[in-house]
Amino acid sequence: MRKPFVDSNVVLYLLSGDIAKADKAQAILAAGAIISVQVLNEVTAVCLRKLKMPWQEIDALLLAVKTACEVLPLTVESHLKAIELAKRFQLSFYDAHVVASALMSGTHLLLTEDMHAGLKIETLVLANPFKAS
Repeated sequence: MRKPFVDSNVVLYLLSGDIAKADKAQAILAAGAIISVQVLNEVTAVCLRKLKMPWQEIDALLLAVKTACEVLPLTVESHLKAIELAKRFQLSFYDAHVVASALMSGTHLLLTEDMHAGLKIETLVLANPFKAS
């Protein structure tokens, strides 16, 4: 089975004071996951802007995430797919780019807390890993 694609909000729970969610995020990444450069960009932006973390800590976090995950590049194809998905599903462009990358990875599961759990987009199902099934 293909590894799940992980959204930035799941990665950011590694930094959470909510131990249960932090542990769950760590377990997801440790088991193997897929992310895109878009996810790395969003994590970096939140760490800088909202969390006011120093670059040394951000660098350490990003290295750990890149080591644990398969990282997919942003491409013209993923950009075009994101535009199509944003229009068709009324997603924000950045969410649509995460979905586009997940679809292009070949996975069938996108773990996200922010998007609509249970939504099926083409061959991809969005699921909240922090909610009991």
